[in-house]
Amino acid sequence: MWLFVFFDLPVNTKKERKTATRFRKDLEKDGFTMMQYSVYVRHCASKESMEVHTRRIESMIPDKGQVSILGITDKQYSNITNYWGSKEEPLPEGPKQLELF
Repeated sequence: MWLFVFFDLPVNTKKERKTATRFRKDLEKDGFTMMQYSVYVRHCASKESMEVHTRRIESMIPDKGQVSILGITDKQYSNITNYWGSKEEPLPEGPKQLELF
């Protein structure tokens, strides 16, 4: 399973910028990787693991702004096509290790 977090947070004031930065850093601490500036992605070994991370994200959501969470299967993720400029790039290989908690 893959878990995506899409967000659009206000950054007009110093406090809002600090809140948005903290949210991004908290996502990274939870194992997410930045795909684009406001799009983060994380591999989850199972649906149960995905649900745990979803609840964790829900507890971190700032008071203002929009946050969307999307879970997809490995098969669905394998259909993605990434372009950097006009050149197509292959997907990085997914994790092969077993997650034990």
